[in-house]
Amino acid sequence: MHREGRVRLIRRREGVRMSTRSRDLFDRAVQLIPGGVNSPVRAGKSVGMDPPFIDRAEGCYLWDADGRRYVDYVCSWGPMILGHGHPSVIQALEAQLPKGTSYGAPTELEIEMARTIVEMVPSIDMVRMVNSGTEAAMSAIRLARGATGREKIVKFEGCYHGHADSLLVSAGSGVATLAIPGSPGVPAGIAAHTVSVPLNDMDAVETAFERHKGEIAALIVEPVPANAGVLPQGKSFLEGLRRLTREQGSLLIFDEVISGFRVAPGGAQELYGVLPDLTCMGKIIGGGLPVGAYGGKRDLMERMAPQGDIYQAGTLSGNPLAMAAGLATLNALRQEGVYASLEEKGRRLFEGLGERARAAGVAVTVNRVGSLGSLFFTEGPVRDFASAAASDTSRFRSYYARMLEQGIYLAPSPFEAAFVSTAHSDEVIGQTLDCAARAFKGLASNQK
Repeated sequence: MHREGRVRLIRRREGVRMSTRSRDLFDRAVQLIPGGVNSPVRAGKSVGMDPPFIDRAEGCYLWDADGRRYVDYVCSWGPMILGHGHPSVIQALEAQLPKGTSYGAPTELEIEMARTIVEMVPSIDMVRMVNSGTEAAMSAIRLARGATGREKIVKFEGCYHGHADSLLVSAGSGVATLAIPGSPGVPAGIAAHTVSVPLNDMDAVETAFERHKGEIAALIVEPVPANAGVLPQGKSFLEGLRRLTREQGSLLIFDEVISGFRVAPGGAQELYGVLPDLTCMGKIIGGGLPVGAYGGKRDLMERMAPQGDIYQAGTLSGNPLAMAAGLATLNALRQEGVYASLEEKGRRLFEGLGERARAAGVAVTVNRVGSLGSLFFTEGPVRDFASAAASDTSRFRSYYARMLEQGIYLAPSPFEAAFVSTAHSDEVIGQTLDCAARAFKGLASNQK
């Protein structure tokens, strides 16, 4: 990698810190913001490093406050599927900015966004825009409870659907990263309405439905689980969930906040051919701006106020800047060949990581679906939260530091996904694999 991409690390008792300006910014941040960050995983606690503070981004690169360049495989945790500062997104924002940033009133952009989502996502007839994935999942569950007259929901261990109270039971992502068992502040009475079962275990799901027969409003699942690392499920498992929920009079909710518009134009439901009752979306549909949405069949969505009796609202919902950026992103993704290119980039990167690790004698399991994937330091297989949690997190910590030192920016957690964008060139992916080969070689040397 270029010299500007290398990072000098300074060790201290608590772990490893970034140098100079990022270090100074973090020292200031912890005095004013809990943990110094506005979303917990960013703090880097599980990798023993203070975070680099980012100053700017372009294409597949980030530059920190000290001017060091990194190849970005976090992609703002997924939404930057076109890379940073894509010309069509910038043009859309520049066109909208002089017109205003928020109205609190309907706009034509909202109609265009709704039309585009309905055209792209197979199960959706109507959609409601919100401001985050958390809000989308919370609202979809409220709709499911209101529509069925039931209170319980079923979720899967290690799946993260945002930080609403009822969804922090056995959650993945930052909760797993920080080893927090659920979260204080969630009332026991609310948690009691959530039934958590292991991923990829149809027997456990059927047992839960039998035990709570007639009580389950909905089952919510990430069709491509990516919040305890990527944990692919077979099509037959999703088909089993679809069959069971129909038989039991419960709704099936797909949380496609991450997988939506990333693994296929219509998300995982298009990829696997399994259609849910409700879908939660976010990230990519905002083109990098805060956004969320939930949608489904007309008869369900017409239950939402003001047309129906189930209430949900948001001052900034359908924000014109987010709609403009999101529409530009979705239109770019609809161009011929985009998803085939992303698939090939993902294949080359993640298969290449596995090959470099095996060549160095380092045991890893690499899981991938399209342009997102995860590297687990274990012989595997890794199919659920328990097997993900059993991987060697200390080895990930060392790997993360070695990659960051070479200018490769990964999620600072062993329980997150890496993302490829259209801006990652073959040359950049090749350089990344060279860096990984050196990192694995260093890990193998430490074993001896």
